[in-house]
Amino acid sequence: MSIFPGWAARGRGLFADNKGPWGPSSGGTPSEPQGSGAESPRPSSPWGNPGPSTGSGPGSVTSLDDFLARGRARFGGGGGGGRGPALNRSLILWGIAAFLLLWLLLSTFHRIAPEERGVVTQFGRYSRTLGPGIGITLPSPLERVQKVDVENIRNVDLGSTAEETVMLTGDQNIIDIAYSVRWNVRDPELFLFELQNTEQTIQQVAESTMRAALSGVTLNQAIGEGRGDIENRVQENMQRVLDAYRSGVRIQGVAIKQADPPAAVNDAFKAVSAAQQAAQSDINQARAYALQLAQLSQGEATAFDKVYEQYRLAPEVTRRRMYYETMERVLQNVDKTIVEAPGVTPYLPLNQTRPPTAVLQDPTASGTTAQGAGR
Repeated sequence: MSIFPGWAARGRGLFADNKGPWGPSSGGTPSEPQGSGAESPRPSSPWGNPGPSTGSGPGSVTSLDDFLARGRARFGGGGGGGRGPALNRSLILWGIAAFLLLWLLLSTFHRIAPEERGVVTQFGRYSRTLGPGIGITLPSPLERVQKVDVENIRNVDLGSTAEETVMLTGDQNIIDIAYSVRWNVRDPELFLFELQNTEQTIQQVAESTMRAALSGVTLNQAIGEGRGDIENRVQENMQRVLDAYRSGVRIQGVAIKQADPPAAVNDAFKAVSAAQQAAQSDINQARAYALQLAQLSQGEATAFDKVYEQYRLAPEVTRRRMYYETMERVLQNVDKTIVEAPGVTPYLPLNQTRPPTAVLQDPTASGTTAQGAGR
């Protein structure tokens, strides 16, 4: 049983604090043992007063200072009694809140212009289409809006005026053609999701429909008066094919900018075309002259019918009137004056009424005329 009191004494020695920095707690030497029954006095300070109780020992105070210093360094450091870390945390929170508010405003409210439409996708799948104005959606990435201009007219040019783009006509002739296609977006949701490359698809459809249209006409029709019909047929066929593809595109028109024979024979074709135009012009002039004569003849026939109606009513009067009108029409440009008066030859100032011309007289009446002049 003597083992336990020995271990207890060793434990009390480990946790005992009977020494100060200036020697033993009592006034004796360190070698002096304390009595077993005496009470151990508290250690004294250098000034003779008992020192304050530290509670946990000198090592614990240093550890607490180190812990506080490490905490200040972890949260930004600084003094101020702990105000620095709290202020930094509040600024970070306000910045996060402002960012979230701005993100919600930009991804929720959308301005759609009058010429635009907003296609809304929810998790990448088509949801709806927004009209012009302010549209509201769920914030991104729940819903996204893609704006599409539906009023802008786009052009696709096929062929070139500088390079030959040849096609075959219905009469087995080669034609060098260049044309353009005008189109715009009709259904924005189909335009975005049905075709991968819309403009390339339009080019291929335009080329195939143009070849099909030229295969049904002759070269003269393609380079002449048949252009308008070819453009209309290509536009209708393109629209039908693109509608079958669900492209969401409307074809506004097709314009042929050049339709000529190949460059090697272009001069000869121009000469032939000029000759054809000259021949057509002569034919048109002949037809106009024939129409003029026909109308004149028809008018004369109508006038004769009216005269004949009057002649049937009064033959003698009509005959005399016709005689007078005929003689007036015949003699109105004649320089001769004929006077018929039995036994009297009146004096007429012919030089004043008509231009001076030679007057033919009857030789038998020369003496009578001279006497009248002498008077």
